[in-house]
Amino acid sequence: MNLHLLLHIMTLKKVAILFLSLLLSPLISTSQNNIDSLFQAKVTQVLKNKTQTHQAFNDAFDKTKNDTLKMQYLLKKSRETNSLVGESYSLNQLGETYRNLSLYNKAIETHQEALEKAIEADNVVLQVISLNMLGVVYRRLDVIRTALDYHKEALDLAESVKPITLELKHNIAISQNSMGNIYLALKQYDLALGLFYKSLEIEKELDNKLGLAINYHNIGYAQEAKGYFDDALINYKTSLKYNNDIDSDIGRVICYNSIGKIDIQKGDFDEALPIIETALAKAKIINDKYYISLSYSNLGLIYLKTKDFKTSEKCLNEALKIAKKFNLKSQESETYNYLSQLNEELRNYKTSLEFYQQYVALDKSITNEKNFQYVSDLILKYESEKKNNQIKALASENEIVKLRLIQNRKILLLSLLGGILIVGFFVILQTQRRLKDEKKIVTLEQEMLRNQMNPHFIFNSLNSIKLYIINNEKENAVYYLNKFSKLIRKILIASTEKEISLQDELDTMTLYMNIENMRFSNEINYQTYIDDKVNPSVIKVPSLILQPFLENALWHGLSSKTGEKNIQLHVSQKDSDYITITITDNGVGRSVSEKIKSQKKLKRKSVGINITKARLANFSKGFTNDYKIDIEDLFENNKPSGTKVIVNIPIKTVVLKTA
Repeated sequence: MNLHLLLHIMTLKKVAILFLSLLLSPLISTSQNNIDSLFQAKVTQVLKNKTQTHQAFNDAFDKTKNDTLKMQYLLKKSRETNSLVGESYSLNQLGETYRNLSLYNKAIETHQEALEKAIEADNVVLQVISLNMLGVVYRRLDVIRTALDYHKEALDLAESVKPITLELKHNIAISQNSMGNIYLALKQYDLALGLFYKSLEIEKELDNKLGLAINYHNIGYAQEAKGYFDDALINYKTSLKYNNDIDSDIGRVICYNSIGKIDIQKGDFDEALPIIETALAKAKIINDKYYISLSYSNLGLIYLKTKDFKTSEKCLNEALKIAKKFNLKSQESETYNYLSQLNEELRNYKTSLEFYQQYVALDKSITNEKNFQYVSDLILKYESEKKNNQIKALASENEIVKLRLIQNRKILLLSLLGGILIVGFFVILQTQRRLKDEKKIVTLEQEMLRNQMNPHFIFNSLNSIKLYIINNEKENAVYYLNKFSKLIRKILIASTEKEISLQDELDTMTLYMNIENMRFSNEINYQTYIDDKVNPSVIKVPSLILQPFLENALWHGLSSKTGEKNIQLHVSQKDSDYITITITDNGVGRSVSEKIKSQKKLKRKSVGINITKARLANFSKGFTNDYKIDIEDLFENNKPSGTKVIVNIPIKTVVLKTA
């Protein structure tokens, strides 16, 4: 994200904030006259110090940084003395207070101004802090991409400074923690846990109790989402302990809500109720709208579970009103979900459905797959940039050493030439490595295609045709020999192409089933159905991708079955992202098939399905969505009655040119 562009995003909103400041200025001036003389003396002393740093301001004002009037006084005096560091520090403290009061637009404006002052002062620490602060505000608003951009920019900037100071190390931990919170919002819990543990190690090294409290809570949240309630509860209580140590009311509110939520999920409503009520009371005292809404929402859930529907509706409506007013999307989404459950209990099914649809739509807007793709791309980009920066840093240090040791032009030129040769060597090495990887991919694709058709199938088919010839069934022999030759030709063509049209794939499978049916004395009833809205000629799929599923249906499902033997292949398109292919047989089912297979003396390990999955994974790399394979066991009167395989393949449409 362009930093300088971001500094001008909120220009129009600044007018409104300036107007508000003008209205409040008489009150602020009057209040500033009441600032105690001890604090005024401290401000004068710090501003006179020529070696002004963020650490110096934080050491002096750490205990009063949450006092808005005192920070306003510090900001006023910093402007009078032209202390850019003082301005940036006080603006960030004010912005954090506005954020905790859910005045998000004002918080963004204040942090933006703090960032401008930090850039003007060329103070990297304050730039990193301001970027992280902006990321936190946008995360509260569920504006995921913008939040992630700010935290990543803060992390890049902090890691670019050598050596890394303790302050920068602390801010690296903040960036990692915040990016972990974004992964939580996107329900990428394992990625989130990885970042939280990294941040936790830094906070342990710095013995920062606030950072420890935050990370332990976030680890608990991710564990709760994964269903590890006992582990989550331990981490929530550890977080609460650290919040008590630092006397953080906001921290206690967060922990009370989380601990209460665990009790709700365990069904301990009597224990949950007083905890959540305490959280709500404290949230109202500190006036944090997000956690007021969250507490009301949790209370509504408790009353819903205990069948007090009237009180539940009252709490949930209050939570929704606050969430909507302050644009708290994730909280609004969760409340819609609870209201849907409430109306279902009240048998207001239409209202329940409407709330559920609102919940799904809002949740999808927060955690949509474009955000997932964006996050994944950003991770790769970040890792690549980080390594490149490390290489550049090492090259720069190496060049400095050379310049110090080498004093004449001839040696300098030789050194530069050596550097070029080294770079060239690395380029060649990288190119060779890339070509080797591409060769591996091609080789794997060829091996997978060779394995698609079992060699035994070819020999058995030829033997079956030979029997027709021996028995003087010339018409059958010619018919199946034509089918067999067409199938072999299609296999050879497919082996040269990674993708073919779905129509070609279906035609090939029809030939394959005709040949296999010959070995079953034509007992197999194979049928293909294609939905009207599907045009298989313009849909691309990996070649010979369906054969392993049909082979399994034949030899594991129907070979041991007596009576009618059916296989149906159905092509449909339920949404624009996938083509769905369903293969259904009325065979003996997987459990019976496995039992029969275990009794055979000669056992052959099938790798067809695994190869198919690998090919689909490689094919899906060009799409936002991945492939999906589901296998369902069918039952009739509690007895196995067949198997259904559902293959969802990501698609792209090829526009046919008209003559």
